[in-house]
Amino acid sequence: MTVPTQPSPAPDLAPSLRGVPLGLSFPLQGGDSQAWGESRARPIDLLARFPVLKRMLKSRAFQPALQWFALAGFTLAVVAGLIGTPAGNRNFGIVFVWIVWWAALMLMIVPFLGRAWCAACPIPAPGEWLQRRGIISRIPRRLRTLHYHWPRWLKNIWLQNAGFVLMALFSAIILTRPNITAWALLGLTALGLALSMMFDNRVFCRYVCPVGGFIGLYATTAPLALRVKDTDICLMHTPKDCVTGNEYGYGCPWMTYPGGLTRNVDCGLCTECLKTCPKDNITLVWRAGGDELPAPREYRLDEAYKAFIMLGSALIYPVVFLGPWGWLKNWASIGSLTGWVLYAAAFLAITLGVLPGVFWLVSAVSAAIARPRLPTIQWFTRYAYALTPLGLAAWVAFSFGFVLVNGSYAISTLSDPLGWGWNLLGTAGVAWTPADPMIISVLQIGVLMIGLVSALNTAYRIARQSHEANWPAIKAALPISVFMVAFVVISLEMYLG
Repeated sequence: MTVPTQPSPAPDLAPSLRGVPLGLSFPLQGGDSQAWGESRARPIDLLARFPVLKRMLKSRAFQPALQWFALAGFTLAVVAGLIGTPAGNRNFGIVFVWIVWWAALMLMIVPFLGRAWCAACPIPAPGEWLQRRGIISRIPRRLRTLHYHWPRWLKNIWLQNAGFVLMALFSAIILTRPNITAWALLGLTALGLALSMMFDNRVFCRYVCPVGGFIGLYATTAPLALRVKDTDICLMHTPKDCVTGNEYGYGCPWMTYPGGLTRNVDCGLCTECLKTCPKDNITLVWRAGGDELPAPREYRLDEAYKAFIMLGSALIYPVVFLGPWGWLKNWASIGSLTGWVLYAAAFLAITLGVLPGVFWLVSAVSAAIARPRLPTIQWFTRYAYALTPLGLAAWVAFSFGFVLVNGSYAISTLSDPLGWGWNLLGTAGVAWTPADPMIISVLQIGVLMIGLVSALNTAYRIARQSHEANWPAIKAALPISVFMVAFVVISLEMYLG
């Protein structure tokens, strides 16, 4: 991890390519004088406004309490998956992981709180506790690992992209078979534990976790962010307690320098830096959502492809899980090997080939219109960030259709988590009650429209980085805008047609 000691120089306006071959990134370029990556409205300092929140976050017991609570639900989900009923709608593992947790994650946490789930996630917790040789108290000793160095060429999210694609290919059985869900959760925990024993800090969360990959991408649209109050204080102050740690907390487990933090992607909201900062220079802010999207420090091809993977999945999932085509659901559920191979081939072709390919074509048109002229790959990577709010909206729309239809199963499952005929809370007899389809449709239309407007605005602001005037920027962003409108039209046809 590199800690800057002085402000970074202004980016070179000449087209350039930085980074390792598999993590292509492009420095910010263009002529717009506005700092588009920062909020245009003054952010609200939440910790100054709510001192009780600050006291909670500075407590060493706060994050472990969240993790223990989540770990209890996680353990029950695994046990239910292994020994409970195989009927998914009666099993705690399926209902509370893929309906309750998913609803909370996609409808509330990610859109508004960004990476807040990462602070409570139970999967990396055992490995982190073993690293630190403690749970609550700060143990002033070196982390207990083999101290291997994570390869530089893997310091990107390509592994997270591959992991999400792999899980997506088998999602039909993971989401419906309790024992498969249990083994998937145990597998992720074992992988996180193994990496915690080999490498310092949260390598699993930063570079491997398939869930963390898309949470990080969509967290860039969230209004909640951890930031420093004054970057000059961080530059002048040594040593960097937020990096090295002190008696109050550990160095950043996400291997990020908080003093240079500009993106939610790189912060897991563990608040260790809040505990270690001797200058009281770190806080939580509430700002206009999505303001960091148009101008990150660099545009990354791995993050761009994550946007296409998530967008393609959000296009396919409603067809498979909510559509009337039983044969397609059978293929996705590996009802036959040949059918699953065809489904997997189509899934990969759409998410990794067709969508990026079409977007490449419209990016080439934008590149031809734009001034200055830049290689198509740079516009392709830049404009892919505009797909982030659209992709999040598409996933929220899918979640409305999935969760509001099946959410009532959670009430009965609370009384009978294993499906063994218990009635612990007296709710086991509550019948399945799906939400009104009209309400679901209205919510889906509304969220897709909000996502489209946000995506169009982001595309325009990206174009403005290379155009001083409004009209040239609008023309440059027009092909991208047509692509996004077409995506929404297709999505609405699936939900309403």
